[in-house]
Amino acid sequence: MRLRGLSSLVAGIVVAIALVPVPASAADEITKSDNIRHEAHLDLPAGVQINTDIAFQGDYAYVGSYTGFSIYDISRPKRPRLVSTVSCPGGQMDVTIYGDILVTSVDDSMKDDSCASTGQSPSVKSSWEGLRIFDVSDKANPKYVKSVETNCGSHTHTLVPGKSRDAFYVYVSSYFPAANLPDCQPPHDRISVVKVPVRNPTAAAVVNMPVIFPEGGNDRTQQPNLLADTSGCHDITVYAEKDLAAGACMGDGVLMDISDRENPKVIDTVRDTNFAFWHSATFNNAGTKVVFTDELGGGTQARCTAAEGPTRGADAILDIVGKKLVFKSYYKISRIQTNTENCVAHNGSLIPVKGRDIMVQAWYQGGLSVWDFTDSANPQEIAFFDRGPISDTQLRLGGYWSAYYYNGYIFGSEIFRGFDVFRVDDRRVNQARGVKFDRLNVQTQSRYRERGH
Repeated sequence: MRLRGLSSLVAGIVVAIALVPVPASAADEITKSDNIRHEAHLDLPAGVQINTDIAFQGDYAYVGSYTGFSIYDISRPKRPRLVSTVSCPGGQMDVTIYGDILVTSVDDSMKDDSCASTGQSPSVKSSWEGLRIFDVSDKANPKYVKSVETNCGSHTHTLVPGKSRDAFYVYVSSYFPAANLPDCQPPHDRISVVKVPVRNPTAAAVVNMPVIFPEGGNDRTQQPNLLADTSGCHDITVYAEKDLAAGACMGDGVLMDISDRENPKVIDTVRDTNFAFWHSATFNNAGTKVVFTDELGGGTQARCTAAEGPTRGADAILDIVGKKLVFKSYYKISRIQTNTENCVAHNGSLIPVKGRDIMVQAWYQGGLSVWDFTDSANPQEIAFFDRGPISDTQLRLGGYWSAYYYNGYIFGSEIFRGFDVFRVDDRRVNQARGVKFDRLNVQTQSRYRERGH
């Protein structure tokens, strides 16, 4: 989602869509496939505004929000329990977990790096944005241990395993530079690489800022439908064992060689006249395909209407052939949404089924969809869950920011409603229940042990 400065917007600035929390008692006109069950729901914790992304480790889920993050005990998925909520405002608060180290993203310009900070214009040199790092060894009382300032902030970040266990890296994605922003100068066209020593996370620091587009990325003169000129990346997904990364970079999709973790190199670039904003990427388990998402309208607009059609605000499935990205097809939910429902392709993850390429994906107010892209040219939906519009008269922000599969269940972070748990019962995905993960940062992919068939 692209709502830079939303912490301030939530505080009272009028925006084009209504940022109105949804009461737990709001009537839902649910449509769903017969093979999916809604197992559990928890409302947003007190004081939390706008749920964002999720990371998992062991029996815990870490859910970011524009006001900090929450930790849930999911040892009994049908009865999840809130363990703690940390107040530390600054959107989007993407989260990743490694051991007892929780890394979070801040892309709101703040007066300083503290959790008591308030917003301040990025045109002021002393303003801060970047990464905040927490020690979550005590789940009931996380401790803030370190901040790392990064150019243009941290809209999203990706945890990258190091070649040794002594440290891991964080690839920081950010964009929208401007001449009046002292810490975010054009053309940007780069990411920040942060090294985090595992035993001493307080020593985390930026070690490189490689330029991803040395000749400049796409621009509006080349692609009139482009939402904005390419000036950085929105999100990066890594497949560390294969030394590959897929970057969703505004007007460009890229494939990168990350064999040198501190110096990622672009090895292929693709563009698509149907894509307005390359948002995120997912490899299949074999590392031979990438699903890219197009966040047409920034996640705040109604882009699943009949007028928009099936190829915009959709997924693009590309095969990797000789380290080149080759387009195969699009996938988009077929359920037409109303003009009051923000809906577009958003965050999802693989479901570990042997010999198949299956994922679950969030579509904001379009709900969530489980779909199969084993045949890259002919993707097929397996299951879905879709609530009715929050409002029949006004476009309002809501729906699922992320929908991820973890150890037999689908977990969804719903922007204003809270935290949901689902179970799919279908012969095409049930084999995945035999695959267990100790940790899941969705943008940090590794080959899972296949079970089934």
